[in-house]
This record gives sequence, structure tokens and C-alpha cells, in this order.
Amino acid sequence: MARTGKQYLEALRQNPPNLWHKGEKVEDPTTHPVFKGITHTLARMYDMQHDPHHRDVLTYEEGGKRYAMSLLPARSKEDLARRSTAYKRWADTHLGMMGRSPDYLNAVLMAYEASAEFFGEFADNVRNYVQYVRENDLSTTHCLTNPQVNRAKGTTEQPDPYIPVGVVKQTDGGIVVRGARMLSTLPTADELLVFPSTLLKEGPGADKYAVAFAIPTNTPGLHFISREALAEGGSGYDYPLSSRLEEMDCLTVFDDVFVPWERVFILGDLAKCNNAYAETGALMHMAHQVVVLKNAKTEAFLGLVSLIAEAIGADAFPHVQEKIAEVIVYLEAMKGFWARAERDAKPNQYDLLCPDRGAIDGARNLFPRLYPRIREIVEQVSASGLITLPSEADFDSPVGQYLQKYLQSATLPAHERVQLFRLAWDMTLSGFGARQELYERFFFGDPVRMYQTLFAAYDKEPYKQRIREFLGWARTPQPEVIAGD
Repeated sequence: MARTGKQYLEALRQNPPNLWHKGEKVEDPTTHPVFKGITHTLARMYDMQHDPHHRDVLTYEEGGKRYAMSLLPARSKEDLARRSTAYKRWADTHLGMMGRSPDYLNAVLMAYEASAEFFGEFADNVRNYVQYVRENDLSTTHCLTNPQVNRAKGTTEQPDPYIPVGVVKQTDGGIVVRGARMLSTLPTADELLVFPSTLLKEGPGADKYAVAFAIPTNTPGLHFISREALAEGGSGYDYPLSSRLEEMDCLTVFDDVFVPWERVFILGDLAKCNNAYAETGALMHMAHQVVVLKNAKTEAFLGLVSLIAEAIGADAFPHVQEKIAEVIVYLEAMKGFWARAERDAKPNQYDLLCPDRGAIDGARNLFPRLYPRIREIVEQVSASGLITLPSEADFDSPVGQYLQKYLQSATLPAHERVQLFRLAWDMTLSGFGARQELYERFFFGDPVRMYQTLFAAYDKEPYKQRIREFLGWARTPQPEVIAGD
């Protein structure tokens, strides 16, 4: 059932992940200066599920119980609309800056449950696991690519066969896995999902890497080794995003981790690993959540740059108006992808209604190219205002009187004006802002490979046929093409 923020925090205190930061184990993420912000942000999001203003948007009722809307099975366009409305409600609370809110992977789990037959002998494992997540309203994360030891070599050609995560042995009770993956975002989740994320190639020994499973984040032998924090315990005024939304990214190490059979979803089947996302509809549903998230993020940037221009009187300049209008165009394009994804949705072979693949692919290929430009526009409109940014403590010091006089703006007193620009700085130039751009560039993978996949998957034939007909080819027998001509 839909849980409260208090329940999430208490579960995290009782069963903390095996999480490391700067060489020290994080004993309690709910009080640690690096992880306190994100855990309490997530707790507030869980609490929204019980707020009368948000409950009917964020949860659905079944059998007298309330469950997270992101686990509502998608059987109709009304279901898709309810799901995306819930995505948007949560995304607006963090300005679209949180990439691993629980609804993201819930979208995958919902699709896997509805298409469970795809998993063959492990179908019941999938169904039971998703029901377990639904009943306990758990937060999940996942780990993605293999370590970048030698990208010129295949998975089976690395210096050690267990650099990528692979199965060491099978036992009566389950399997043992060893290796590592980059990267896990939000290690303060309850569960880690280990799903296929890159194409597995056939070859001797490759089957040991064909595995999918789920385990608690405090499983013995599982270690999350985090990067350095972007803002350690900074104030919400000085670090409006970093202090609240440091989801954290980790190298995930599996040191002979035991996985019970009931938590195994794929084992030794390369084809299933390579096709799991597409055939189950998980790809379209996770991307559906992402498209909504990117809409919220683009709206936040539009609001931000509009307020900045207004505050310093720059919105009267034609070149500034042009830049803001550019963000408006990007937003309307993203809205169009969102609307068409739901309008043209079709059921898959398991009767799961899936958002339109063309709209989804358009959005997830375009936004990584739009995002650096949106960030650049904020920097261009803000100009030196992003540099002259005293801290909250400066306003309470003897020099505060000078700040009040010299840092006021056309529409805002100094304290609010600096607060606005500190948000712009945290969205663009801070470590948090820079990480966001890198994250957006590679969110769904290598942009070049994504374009290659789109080229291969997209049905171009109707458009080619239109040209043939226009040129009269369809009505005229074509000359035989002889090899060597």
C-alpha cells in the first residue's frame, strides 16, 4: 500500500544500504550530511500520496487499499493519462531534476508484470516481485553499464571475466553473482534491480552475463561506492537543488552476492536479455515517464529564465525575447511528443497498452540535444549575475547592508534576487548543474548508437514509396540492377 515518508525513512534506518562515501561507510543515510537531503525529499514525496490534494492523483484504489499510481496496469488511454498526471505531479515538486524517483522504475515493473509471460519459467517470479513492491510501496534503483575498463573489447574479452556482472555458480537456493556495474543512482532505495542494459553479443561464455534479478540494497556482498558529493550539508538558500536532490551516483560492486531463485527473472538467455525492454513494453513505459519528466524540467527552465529576464529588465531586449521564445518552442515540442505518445498508444502482444514508439523515440533522441542549449540560454540571459552570488551568511553579516543596496533588481529585493540567481547557478554552473547536463546527454545511452537504433527501427518505407509514386516509379517497371554496375 502507499506508504508515508516516515515509513520510508524508518525502513532506511533499519536496513541501510551498503553505501560508502569518501572511504567511510554511511551508517544512517537519513542523518548523513550528504544523503539527508535526498532521503527527506523522497519522504516528502511519499507523504504527498496521503495529502487530500494529491492522493487521488498519486494513488489508485483497489480492494479497499491505495497503491502508487505508477504501478497501475496500463490497459486504456485513460490509464496512461492517469499515470502521466501522477508523473507530472511528482516531477513538478523537484523541477524535473530527480532522475530516479520511484515512479521511473515502477513503470518498468508494471510493464514486466503485465508482460510476465515473456519471462517463461521465471514469469511467476516477476509477478510475485512486482506485487511485493506494490504492497510495500518500495523505492527501487538499478545499475547500468559495465565498467569502462576497455571499451574496445567485448564483455568476454576483459582482463577478468568478472569485471562485468556474471553468474559464478548455481545452487539449490539460488545463484551467486560477481562483478560490477556503473552506475547506480539513488543508492538510498530499498531495492536494486539488475536488468539488461546493453546489447549482449553471442560468444563462448557470454551466457553467464545474461541475467536479471532484484535484491535488497543491504544484501551482503553488495557495495555502493559513491562519487564525491556535490554539496555537503549546504543551506537550502545557497544550494537550492544540491542540498535537496543529491541522488548520488555509485559504482556497484557484487562481491559473490547470493540471489535467491525467487528473485531471478532471466538466466542464461541472451535473446531474452536483449529483447526484454522492447518486447515487454518496458522501454516505452519508462520513456513515457521520462518524457513527462523532461516536460516538467523544460517548464522549470522557462519559468526560471523568464523571471531572471524580468528581474533585471532584460526582457525588453529583442535578443533576450528571442532566446526565451526558443525555450518556449522546445517546450511545445516536448508537449507534442507527450500528447502523441498517449494518443497513438497501442497494445502489445500481452495486451499492455504502450505509448507510441515513434513519439517516444523522437523525444528521447531530441531532448539530449536540446538540453545543452537550454542551459546555455540561461547562462546568456543571466550573464555576470551568475558570478556575483554572495551566500546566505553574507546577508546576515556587517556587509549585508551593501548587498541590499547593490544587488537589488528591477523587480526583486536583493535577498530574493540572489536566491533566484543561486537557483539558476545550481541548475547550470554548479557541480549539480554540470552533472545534470552530462546525465541528459547520456540518459538513454550513447547518442550516436541511439540514432543508429532509430534509423534501423523506424519504418521509412511509406515515405520512400511516396517519392517513388511521385516520380512515377510505381507505375513503370524498374530496370534490373546488375551486380557490378
